[in-house]
Amino acid sequence: MSSSTRLYFGPWYRRSPFFESTLAAGCRAYDIYNKMYLPAEYDDPDVEYQALNEGVTLWDVGVERTVQVSGPDADRLVDTLTCRDLTRCAVGQGKYMLVIAPDGGIVNDPVLLHVEEGTWWMQLADSDAGLYALGVLARSGLDAEVSYPDVHPVQVQGPLSARTLETLVGDGIYDLRYYWCARFEVGDIPVVISRTGWSAVPGFEVNLLDATRGAELWDAIMEAGEEHGIRPIAPSEARRIEAGIFNWGSDITLRDTPFHVTGLERLVEEQSQDYIGKAALERIREEGVDRKLVGIAFDDGEPLPGIAAAWPASHEGREVGRVTAAVWSPGLERNIGYVWVPVALAAPGTRLSIESEHGILTGSTAAIPFVDPAKERPAQPLRAAG
Repeated sequence: MSSSTRLYFGPWYRRSPFFESTLAAGCRAYDIYNKMYLPAEYDDPDVEYQALNEGVTLWDVGVERTVQVSGPDADRLVDTLTCRDLTRCAVGQGKYMLVIAPDGGIVNDPVLLHVEEGTWWMQLADSDAGLYALGVLARSGLDAEVSYPDVHPVQVQGPLSARTLETLVGDGIYDLRYYWCARFEVGDIPVVISRTGWSAVPGFEVNLLDATRGAELWDAIMEAGEEHGIRPIAPSEARRIEAGIFNWGSDITLRDTPFHVTGLERLVEEQSQDYIGKAALERIREEGVDRKLVGIAFDDGEPLPGIAAAWPASHEGREVGRVTAAVWSPGLERNIGYVWVPVALAAPGTRLSIESEHGILTGSTAAIPFVDPAKERPAQPLRAAG
């Protein structure tokens, strides 16, 4: 954003219960995501990256609008929406969910929480998956309800996140396993905490259940983390790309199926029950795909500030695809990103030339995730035994 450009705050975009707190904390740039304001920058990205990897950080992620599916047939409705087999998803458990269209395309990729018997929360990326679920329900004949509950998440991320939340909710925070959730109280503020996050470092998502108390929850978390040097940051683009986390709407869209995206093939799970798009996905499983989203590691160069629009990618003088994400990774000390290429060029090491707003760049396709492919870091024990 140039010095002559500004984002207008108007009533047509939603604000999270933490919006005023982010302003007071010095947020200096916002994005529009899911029809809401998303904090995009408080400090230099390298400073925020270091805080995330070494300490504890607080994010306003109210843009992850929560869609609730509830009622006697809620389990069946949710299972109909996804290629994941949810019949073994216990109460209190979460899943990374792909909402599937009839042709196999990805409608959304929310975190799904089975918060209680007959109640599920889809915490959404930037698409109208709630309206899609309403449409499916209307034609299903199932006894269920799709609604937008009073649920508003913030993320507490970083290796000192558990110690921060222990101050607020007690030792029970250490009992949460990776991708599980439970109810707690911060003082007298009711919350649901899940051990999830958009960073693939140890961390949590704290779901406020009363929108009128956003500032109170924000202040309580900041006070609890003060001794650990907590700081508000924006979602870290570098960290999410290192970890192989995708952004719906830019990296992946409704045109793409799980078989087109490196790492998502595993989520098309074998199951006896039907779901929307199953026939299409099973056909694609047999026939294969023509293109693939893979990593790209750029050759040595100045740190890239990010990407404003997709960049054309060429191989041996012929345009073959597009780069959807590019950013400087302080941890890897190089520029990395994602690129769509024909499946014949998807193996690591394929040389590419990229036409960017920063000039012609070069690099090679790469495996993703770039680091910690087994997700050992976010799933590690939060404190030593004994």
